[in-house]
Order: sequence, then structure tokens, then C-alpha cells
Amino acid sequence: MASHDEATKSHEVIVVMVPFPAQGHLNQLLHLSRHISSCRIPVHYVSTITHTRQAKSRVHGWDPLSISNTMIRFHEFATPCFESPLPNPHAAIKFPSHLQPSFDAALLLREPVARLLYALSATSRRVVVIHDFLMGSVIQDVASLPNGEAYCFQPVSTFLISSYVWALVGTPMEIDDEILKQIPADGTTSTPEVREFTERQMEHQKYSSGAIFNTCRAIEAPFLDVLAKVNARQWAIGPLNAVQICNTANKQHKDKCLEWLDNQAPDSVILVSFGTTTCLTDEQIHALAIGLESSRQKFIWVLRDADKGDIFMGDVRVCELPEGYEDRIESSGQGKILRDWAPQVEILAHASTGGFMSHCGWNSCMESITMGVPLATWPMHSDQPLNALLVTQVLKIGVVVMDWACRDELVESLAIEKSVRMLMDSREGKEIRKRAADLGAAVKRSVGEGGDSRREFDDFIAHIHR
Repeated sequence: MASHDEATKSHEVIVVMVPFPAQGHLNQLLHLSRHISSCRIPVHYVSTITHTRQAKSRVHGWDPLSISNTMIRFHEFATPCFESPLPNPHAAIKFPSHLQPSFDAALLLREPVARLLYALSATSRRVVVIHDFLMGSVIQDVASLPNGEAYCFQPVSTFLISSYVWALVGTPMEIDDEILKQIPADGTTSTPEVREFTERQMEHQKYSSGAIFNTCRAIEAPFLDVLAKVNARQWAIGPLNAVQICNTANKQHKDKCLEWLDNQAPDSVILVSFGTTTCLTDEQIHALAIGLESSRQKFIWVLRDADKGDIFMGDVRVCELPEGYEDRIESSGQGKILRDWAPQVEILAHASTGGFMSHCGWNSCMESITMGVPLATWPMHSDQPLNALLVTQVLKIGVVVMDWACRDELVESLAIEKSVRMLMDSREGKEIRKRAADLGAAVKRSVGEGGDSRREFDDFIAHIHR
């Protein structure tokens, strides 16, 4: 919590971050806070008590004690207690509807956020609010500040966002009819409650002075060009995740997986992880276990249940594996099974990691692409089916494990085995890995001196200092 002196100290420009309370959203704006604070701009990161704690506890890829982060001030605001149901692995739609109460509670941050904005307004020439697009109603009071302005942060791909305006401004040439046929129908990726929530937040986009994207032209140039036709101002400044890994980060995980990776051949291991909001049935977990073992490929499997509304409260479901499986896999040296938070960026950056079986959340996609690692796609909900299309059909840096058209069916162990073998041990997989490595190199160049993302970030910093 920022002290009164810290919150009222006079500065030329102050930035206030308002993330949405889900891990993939919290994480991206925390990364952006780090980048902006490195420019000696004070950043105030605002969320609920639970979610601010969650964001700080899951920092990975960089050292949270580094000097640049001393200018990040965390604000932990209380919200009314909410009762969040447990994740349901048998839900017809995989969207984490059990988190809806925490989403609704986060909208009650409007009043404390407004108080903070008014206090900061008196101590700065300009107060800049960067908010998740799902938190528009929370920051609407910025419009009443004489020196305030807001920018909408989009934590999803521009491939997804631009698809909503293709009918108005034209479909990019990279998108053919076959890809268009695979765009998911409305209602298949989320619940009615979250669609209504999103629509209510979109009504407050009128307060935004521009859009910020966690992507770069090396990945999504055609779709950024589409959005430039409808956005007055936009900045593509990704990847926000660490590109050069801090060697002092996540030392506690070294014995679990990174040292094991040190003893594996280059590009020989596939990481299997489905993010923080995925909940698989026991039957699907068993099929996945058999498929991975039968592939005879090395793997690290992050096997954990979906986050609850409060990750620090109550028991967590332990995902069951076939009897003797875990001991057999680890004793044979084929793999490692992690049941807690894992250092995903560090694993992807390791020379021994050659593939990533993923739910295709945008964080995971960007981290994998940045590190030049191809994906085996298994989308679950929200933006993930579109991201999987981008990876496999547009960028051509991945293979399909679960076809979205078959989302209601069990993914059989044989299909999993074939997908893993194709990515990790085939001529086609070798070509995919080469494209992924080339794209990763281009993305890293984009954040270097003179790169597109670096220039756009510098332009944004200059803009808020104007």
C-alpha cells in the first residue's frame, strides 16, 4: 500500500494502472507497470486486496526487487466479500463462470479509484490512467479531472479485436475463406453473464484517448493496420513479458524443473500447461496422461486446477493421475509433473524446451512466440479459439490438438500422442519450429534499439509527457 507521502508527492506525470481481476489481465498490466516505471514515472497499481496480492505473488521472468520497480506503488482496496463457487470441470462451456462474483465485485472499485485520482490530480501536471478494457466503468471519473486522461489496454490479440470490424473496413488478405469459416460463433466461448458484463464496460470506452496493445508488428501487422483505420491513436508495445530472463528470479523452482531441463537435449521437451482458468475432467486428464507417455517425448506438465476467486483461501482440487503414473514418468526420466505455480517464461526460454501444449491464452501465446517456441493448440474459452487460429492458420507456428469444432468431445489419447509427435519429432514439426524460431528472433528485435515496439513505447512515453 502506498503511504500518504508517496501518494501525494508531486510529479510531472503519474500513471494509474487498473487491471481486470483475472491472472492473465493482472499479469500484463504489472509487466507494463514495470516498463513505465523504468522511465522514472511513478506507477500506481490498483486492485482489490486479494488480486493485488495475487499479482505480486506470481511475478515471474524479472526480479521484483530491481531498482526500476521501486516506483510502482500497490493499492489494495477492500470490496464486499463475495462467495465464489468452485471450478466445475463438467461445465458445458469452459469459461470460468465461477469467477463471475469476483468480476462483479471489482466494479465496486470505482469510488476508491476516484478518490485516488482526485488526490493524485492535485500533485501532478498530468494523471494518466491505463485500464483494462473490462474496467471502463471503474475509471470513468477521470473525465472530471482537469489534468486526467485515460488509455484502454487490450490484453487480447489484435487478430481477435480486428475481426469485429472486418465487415466495415475490409478483411486482411491474410484471412481466406477457410479461416473465416473457423471463426467461433457467438455464445460458444463465454457465458451470457460475461457477455453482458463486457457490453456494459464497452459503453465507457468514450473516456479513452487511445488504445494500447500487447503485441508487435512482427506478429500482427495486418491486424494492427485494420485497427488503425478505426482508432485515432494506438500503440503496439509488446511483448510486455520478459525477453531476457532474470537469473535470480524463481530460484525456489530450480530444483523442480529448471535443473532437470539443464540435463535434457536441446528442443527435446514439450511444456504442457493450460493456464489459470482451465478445469479438466478426470477422464480428460487420464487421456492426456496416456497420450503424453505414449508419445515417448520428454515433457513438463503443469497439472493444477483452475484458480478460485480467492487463490489464498480454501482447499484446491488435486487432479488425479492413473495409479503409479507420476512415479513411473519421473523415475524413467521422461518427464516432470508440477502441481503448483510454475516459472513458465523461464521454462519456455530454456534451450531444452522445443514445444508448448497450451490453452492459447494471449499471455501464453506471447511468451511462447517471444521465446521462439511452437505451440500445440488446445483452446478452452474466450479469445483462445481465435488465438489458436492465429497460431496455426496465419502464423503457421503450431499444430492442432483440439479442434474447436469438436470442443464437446473427449480429446482421445491417440490424438494427443499424434499431435505431440508431429510437433516434436517429424519433418513438418521441424519446419514449424524453424518458423517459430525466426518469428521469435523478429519479435526480440522489435523491442531492441530501433525496433518497432521500442519506437512505439518511446512514442507513448513522449505522448504522455507532452
